[in-house]
Amino acid sequence: MRSLRIGVDTGGTFTDVVAVDEHTGDLITVKTPSTPANPADGFMTGLAKVGDVDDASVVHGTTVATNQLLEDRIDDLGFITTEGFEFILEIARQSVPDGYGNSYFWVKPPRIVPVHRVRTVGGRLDHRGGEVRPFDEAQAVEAARWFRGRGVTSIGVCFLHSYANPAHERRMREVIAREHPEAVVSLSSDVLREYREYERSVTTLVDAAVKPAMQRYLANLSQRLGRQFSVMKSNGGILSAAEVVHQPITTVLSGPAAGALGAALIASTAGHPSVITLDGGGTSTDVAVVVDGEPSITTEGSVGRYPCKIPMIDIVTVGAGGGSIAWISPEGTLKVGPKSAGADPGPLCYGRGGTEVTVTDAHVFLGRIPPHLLGGEIPLDVEVSRAGITALAGKLDLTPERLAEGILEISAFNQSNAIRQITVKRGLDVRDFPLVTFGGSGPLLACRLMDILGLPAVIVPPDPGTVSAFGLLTVDVKNDYVRTYVTRELSLAGAADLYGSLEREAATALEREGFDEPVFARSADLRYYGQAYEVRVTAPAGELTDEWREEVLDRFHEAHERLYGYAYRDDPRHAVEWVNLRVSGIGPITRPPIRRRVAQDLLDESAQPAEPAVTRTVHFERHHETPIHQRRALGPGATVTGPAVIEEYGSTVPIHPGFTATVDEFGNLEIRRDHS
Repeated sequence: MRSLRIGVDTGGTFTDVVAVDEHTGDLITVKTPSTPANPADGFMTGLAKVGDVDDASVVHGTTVATNQLLEDRIDDLGFITTEGFEFILEIARQSVPDGYGNSYFWVKPPRIVPVHRVRTVGGRLDHRGGEVRPFDEAQAVEAARWFRGRGVTSIGVCFLHSYANPAHERRMREVIAREHPEAVVSLSSDVLREYREYERSVTTLVDAAVKPAMQRYLANLSQRLGRQFSVMKSNGGILSAAEVVHQPITTVLSGPAAGALGAALIASTAGHPSVITLDGGGTSTDVAVVVDGEPSITTEGSVGRYPCKIPMIDIVTVGAGGGSIAWISPEGTLKVGPKSAGADPGPLCYGRGGTEVTVTDAHVFLGRIPPHLLGGEIPLDVEVSRAGITALAGKLDLTPERLAEGILEISAFNQSNAIRQITVKRGLDVRDFPLVTFGGSGPLLACRLMDILGLPAVIVPPDPGTVSAFGLLTVDVKNDYVRTYVTRELSLAGAADLYGSLEREAATALEREGFDEPVFARSADLRYYGQAYEVRVTAPAGELTDEWREEVLDRFHEAHERLYGYAYRDDPRHAVEWVNLRVSGIGPITRPPIRRRVAQDLLDESAQPAEPAVTRTVHFERHHETPIHQRRALGPGATVTGPAVIEEYGSTVPIHPGFTATVDEFGNLEIRRDHS
């Protein structure tokens, strides 16, 4: 009898499913079109394709919360804060997108909660959590009744300094439960116990905004599955749906996080511990950096225009996918994205009522993808794409081939800009990193990205279209906890108490998940006194001693110099300030094996040219009669020299002239420039 673990990743265009048999290590991969109207339908259809899954454990990567935020579907949200601070959202921060050169043109977007739906309650705590003025229960009752009278059922509560003492917020929740029992409430002391009131307020409100939809979606899935399942979180861990429903904000980068982790494991197994990952889907492209096998983590992320100050894998997302729509700007220039045709109606070639040319149509027209997807499940109408591209080309006075190439070139530059943001802007040289590209559309522009960015190589894993779903099976159960503790003279006893409290909180949550021996990972946020923002560094386990403190300080100086080019290690004029102490509670899981494709090392080190099955006319600057290879027929050591196309279920890899792809011992395609 099979013992299955299943990963289900719901994307904007396709829902991907990967199942691993825990006894044999065998993998099953399937894809099915997503169902945006009710993502649970696509989820269940994907599971049905796997077969009997009644006893399988399921991990889910979902975009429900992400899409709600990206599409600005924030309705009937209320905010309760400390008396005198009702304009905290209006004031926000002075930062301006694209720098201060944009100051004269940028207009602040609407606040997540308009000021007329903000209520205040009397009571005040100081920065250490001491009560300055008592909680005003009468005002609290008035605020709860005000929201009830207006039918506002999602409420975020953020009182000043509640990170140090949650007592007033918890009393507010009790009042709302009594006076407005239909309301869904998020407390900042539950969502984010660290200082900076604006970011904590917005993060709490984002949690409150997505909570009703996530609760409905997860409850619907649980009912249809007939059992509980786990959900991928933005921090690179998973948690049971029963737990994550209380903090749905932790899922806002659920799918992209799984993809980065899956690609990191595949690349490091193949001998590439530091890479850039690129997940190209139907709607967007997600890019991350992996250093020494671990994706970078940030607490300064955002989703759309909303800052979300929770630990999440550092991912840059751009609206450049297979479904991205080509359009003409008012100035008469060609643009691509960010609007997408998605799964419904999809590109023109899907034949489902789409009326606009997309990136996928350009690939189909140029012959770079086959006239079908998913091994024939989704036929593509090449002639419809041709007609659409020809009509759009006429409006721009271009040949259809030139227009199609221009669409792909713009899409490639959109993706390359995302890669630059995650590398160059963080002090990394993009030329030092191979690119791991996956997702249904991820490998399609691999060769152009190598040219644009000077990348040394591109690695395309086996079954690239389902790497995110595979990644769901590689991650541990993980929860993050934080306390603000601002001091220049760290009390080891005080820090030990705080770390102990955080670890006990983490252990309790992991026990509910079935882990009796959790692992704890400590970290700390530090800065030089007078700086506005801090640097996060890992902290050793064990007893807190003077040596422990010096080790953390050394790590801070090194990290600061690496990030900013300088440090004040030996300058007593610049004291170091501790800001936040953090603990990640981890419940380890068994990862699926990544097998070599041969039992022993290849005896013949020279690569063997692969013999194509058929040829097709493909346009790479000009028409070429191009070999078409089936990836399943390419064994370790096989080479494919461009121009060529490598096809498989779920994805296609065009190899441009001047490039060569070699299959490694794990079945990965490694694309490099042909220097012969």
